[in-house]
Amino acid sequence: MQEPTGPGEVTVLLERIQGGDRRAVSDLATLAFPELRRLAAACLRNSAPGHTWFPTDLVNELWVRLLRRERIDYQNRAHFLGAAAHLMRALVVDHARMRAAGKRSPSVGGWLADAFDPHLEFSEAEAAELVALAEALDRLAAMSERQAKIVEMRYFAGFTVEETADAMGLSPTTVKREWAAARAWLHGELRAPG
Repeated sequence: MQEPTGPGEVTVLLERIQGGDRRAVSDLATLAFPELRRLAAACLRNSAPGHTWFPTDLVNELWVRLLRRERIDYQNRAHFLGAAAHLMRALVVDHARMRAAGKRSPSVGGWLADAFDPHLEFSEAEAAELVALAEALDRLAAMSERQAKIVEMRYFAGFTVEETADAMGLSPTTVKREWAAARAWLHGELRAPG
């Protein structure tokens, strides 16, 4: 995940996009696809047992969401990939919430109606577990946004300690310490009665 010294290709494309170069969006999609697909595979593997959505489907939905934004404003490759991991988690969790609520057609936020592939399926129990984890992660974020972001990157996106540290501008030691604390807190939260 490390870019060479100086701005790497992704960072240069992000700068071009910020400068209004719409062609750079297509170039970024092509260049970033393999890494985004790896992130999507990790997100689906870690958050949606029994799903029938493929990583490419999730990457496509990510781009639908990104392209609807007025601005794509990321500082560098690590920042972009961290934001992509967050959006992927949000897509999967939103779908699980709808499933847990018994809804068949997406309606949250308007964009979901077009974006969701009907092949992403969860059992009721899987949807409830994913929603419980997402809600616990939201509570953790209220106490420690940094720990919640580390969990998101490590668990949902499959980032290594070093990749997480790079994306967040932290030392690997800090990431390890915060990751251990967040996991312990989440374990207690998810095991608590009620």
